Amino acid sequence: VLAPRLQAPGTEWKLGSRLGKRTFSLINDRKSASSSGAMDRTATLPVGGLSYVQGHTTLHLINKTVGQCLDATAQRVPDREALVVHHENIRLTFAQLKEEVDKAASGLLSIGLCKGDRLGMWGPNSYAWVLMQLATAQAGIILVSVNPAYQAMEVEYALRKVGCKALVFPRQFKTQHYYNILKQICPEVEKAQPGDLKSQRLPDLTTVISVDAPLPGTLLLDEVVAAGSQEQNLARLRLTQQLLSCHDPINIQFTSGTTGSPKGATLSHYNIVNNSNMIGERLRLHQKPPDKSRVVLPNPLYHCLGSVGGTMVSLMHGVTLILSSPVFDGKKALEAISRERGSLLYGTPTMFVDILNQPDFSSYDISAMCGGVIGGSPASPELIRAIINKLNMKELVVVYGSTENSPVTFMNFTEDTVAQKAESPEAAWSQAQIVNVGTGTLAELNTPGELCIRGYCVMLGYWGEPWKTEEATGQDKWYQTGDIAMMDEQGFCKILGRSKDMIIRGGENIYPAELENFFHTHPQVQEVQVVGVKDDRMGEEICACIQLKKGEKTTAEEIKAFCKGKISHFKIPRYIVFVTNYPLTVSGKVQKFKLREQMEQHLNL
Repeated sequence: VLAPRLQAPGTEWKLGSRLGKRTFSLINDRKSASSSGAMDRTATLPVGGLSYVQGHTTLHLINKTVGQCLDATAQRVPDREALVVHHENIRLTFAQLKEEVDKAASGLLSIGLCKGDRLGMWGPNSYAWVLMQLATAQAGIILVSVNPAYQAMEVEYALRKVGCKALVFPRQFKTQHYYNILKQICPEVEKAQPGDLKSQRLPDLTTVISVDAPLPGTLLLDEVVAAGSQEQNLARLRLTQQLLSCHDPINIQFTSGTTGSPKGATLSHYNIVNNSNMIGERLRLHQKPPDKSRVVLPNPLYHCLGSVGGTMVSLMHGVTLILSSPVFDGKKALEAISRERGSLLYGTPTMFVDILNQPDFSSYDISAMCGGVIGGSPASPELIRAIINKLNMKELVVVYGSTENSPVTFMNFTEDTVAQKAESPEAAWSQAQIVNVGTGTLAELNTPGELCIRGYCVMLGYWGEPWKTEEATGQDKWYQTGDIAMMDEQGFCKILGRSKDMIIRGGENIYPAELENFFHTHPQVQEVQVVGVKDDRMGEEICACIQLKKGEKTTAEEIKAFCKGKISHFKIPRYIVFVTNYPLTVSGKVQKFKLREQMEQHLNL
């Protein structure tokens, strides 16, 4: 488990060793220090010496769609600021946002999309991203979150996997030319009639929408929204909304879950409405005035914590969402806090390390700050204390979860002490158990096993892969997290490590099997094993251990050049090590934990 190290005074905060162990607990019977309005903090304790506990909450689950929740908030606080996107000069109230979302949803239906169709959103954080997230939900269209760094091969895989009918993207961001990348796998787009694309490699894709520039074969997003303002199209939207259920799928997010190629974790309105509502309740947003309810979000919207913890929490609780930059930028996050009087800040441990290390940190006005959320990968007690003290985030909460759980399952209370937040985040709103990895039976207390979660938050399943869904959740709907944990007599869970080999690099999940498959396409590569090695800043970096074919020679630079333009930049290994063998078990399986140790020693990490 990654754990930032406490540094000497005056030195930088860093993400470092694997020594730290995170401890979590389900909501226990410690009473809140605050009086009125506090959530019920009681929970059952483990009984019979077995590792099972159920969290309690006084909140009732909500049986509403995302659209119904947006409508309710726009009626309740129509003139409150809903969304600020400074780099696009966007500033909308909830009433204005609902009006634009309705027009966009109506427009999507008017161009031939229907309830249940999949629409891919491919680009960095932007107003268009939020608009598409909410408009698709309003129309019953399933939003597919596509990583903005994806290259042609990865985009093709994602779109084909879930049968995307529509794709929305900006023309370009930095060196990422989205339209040109699409043309590599879909050359037909240049000569296609907009909305009537016929592609050999992407047979389901008929509609391509450009966010910001007229491009051959595409519709312009502004034109789609304009078409949606016509009364006949708005009437169609109202009719469609009558057919929606809160249990309909509404979002597909790609995740490896445990191992292998990315799978499409499919979430419902019910999943994300209730998860975001409870995140907001734990943050006490229902008790805060508007000037203390301004959320700065540097996290990517294509990640679940951004789209649910950011957009959906804002929508459910009527708080202002401030997108600080298209992609993470620590300086821009501080500028947003200062300029917009941000009071809450989200981030992964790596993001917070970068924010704390900004050379001009002390020049920013952070006087409005009071709390926020840290999650995405483990953080050490030392980093949590630094965030609370240096950013004035006394109401910081630590979250744990996974995309398959929509995403948060464990979370602090804001009034917990610094020590409680640093050592033992509370768990939230679901059942948890530890099972013996070998037998699948409940583990005794204080015995390591796999952590499993069950409740409203568990995904509908992996899109088009019922066998993998069954493998992950079983018929009893216990989701197997892949984390090894241990539970004590009070229901506290100590996370000991990951049972699988997924790499977490700066909050980005990297799946070794996917990279290994890619490297096998290199003509000189005989065998490859990919492991994560520790890194002070990113937590983990990727190390590819390559065996070349007999008689072949190449360099690390040539291997990295082979990667560029074919896989996302964050998946390109920092380290390329040429090896002649791997540590093996008696049965001939590669021992990745030993390989990782060897590489860290070889690289002097």
